[in-house]
Amino acid sequence: MRRFNLAVLAALTMSAGLTAVPAQAQGGQRPLGLENCTATACHFDLAPGTYDVKVLLGADTGSSTSIAGETRRSLLPETAVAAGERVARSFTVNLRTPEGEPTGPEGTPGLDLVLGGSAPALADIKVTPARHSRQIFLVGDSTVCDQPGDPYSGWGQQLPQYLRKGVSVANYADSGESTVTYLGNPQLWATVQPQIRRGDLVLVQLAHNDKTTDEATYRANLEALVAGVREKGGSPVLVTPIVRRWFNSDGTLNNGTALLVNGLGVNHPEVVRSVAAAEDVALIDLTAKTKAVVEALGVEGSKALYLYNEKRDNTHTSVHGATVYAELVRDELVAQHLVPKGLVRVE
Repeated sequence: MRRFNLAVLAALTMSAGLTAVPAQAQGGQRPLGLENCTATACHFDLAPGTYDVKVLLGADTGSSTSIAGETRRSLLPETAVAAGERVARSFTVNLRTPEGEPTGPEGTPGLDLVLGGSAPALADIKVTPARHSRQIFLVGDSTVCDQPGDPYSGWGQQLPQYLRKGVSVANYADSGESTVTYLGNPQLWATVQPQIRRGDLVLVQLAHNDKTTDEATYRANLEALVAGVREKGGSPVLVTPIVRRWFNSDGTLNNGTALLVNGLGVNHPEVVRSVAAAEDVALIDLTAKTKAVVEALGVEGSKALYLYNEKRDNTHTSVHGATVYAELVRDELVAQHLVPKGLVRVE
C-alpha cells in the first residue's frame, strides 16, 4: 500500500506569491499576526512545537473561509460570515519535521497556513505557543496519514478541523506500514513514544499492510504499542481499520477483502477488538462504522468516498471520504469521553 510521493507540497506559500517574514513567537514577545500573511496564505518562522492560532474571519462583504496548513491538513472547516460581521475561531496546531509523513520529505520550515473556501476573508490572526494542550497522536498507515497530494487524503488529515484550541493532532501515520514495520522503523514508533505525555491520546490503526503477519505476531505487536503508550502515561485507543470498498453481489461487504482478513486467515478487526477487551483499552470500531456507511450508500454512491473514479482504488479515500470517516472518529472521541465535548467542533 505504499504510494510513491510524486508531488511534494513543500512550498504552499510560494504558489500564493508569499514572502516569508522572519518573526518569533517565543517567551513574552507579542503574538505573530497579519504581517505574516497575504490574501491567501500565511507563513510564520517558528520552530517545531505546538501553537495556538486565533483567527478573526469576515469582511465588509459576505465571506466563507476555511484554513488548511502544512501538508494539506484541514485545520478549520469552511465558516460563513455575513457582510460586515466578524467571527472568531481558534485551533491548536502541531508543527513538526517532517511536516507530513514521518518517512517523507521534511517540507517547508515554519508554519504555513492556506486560506480556502468560496470567499476567504481573514481579518486578523494571532499565533502563540500553546501552554496547556493535549496531543492526539495517530499511529497508522496510508488510510490515516497526511497524504502529500490530491486526490488522496487520510482520515487523520481531516481530523484537526474538528478540534478546538487546547487539543491538536500529531499525525505520525505513514504509508505502507504494518504493525511489524511501524515498531521496527526508528522514524516511527521510536520517534513517537518519547513524545507522549500524561493525558495524551494515541490512536492506533494498523492492519491494511499486515498481509503476511500471523495472528500471534499481530496481537503481540498491538499489545506492545498499548504497553508503550501506557509506559509514558498516555491513553491508548485501538482503532479497527476502515473497510475496503469491495461489494458482494447482494450489496454487502461481508467478505475477507472488504473486512481485512489477510491471506493467513487473520481477521484483523476481530483481533483488534479482542486485544482492546483483554487490555481494557478504548476501542473505536471504525470497521463496523465505515461498513455501515459504505453499504448504506451502495455500489454507486460509495465510489465518492474512495478513489474509484480517479484510480479504480477501493482502499484509499478521497478528501470527501476521509472527511466523512474523520467525522466518525470525532463522534467516537466525544461519545466515549476521550476528549471533552467543549474541545470538539461539531457545528
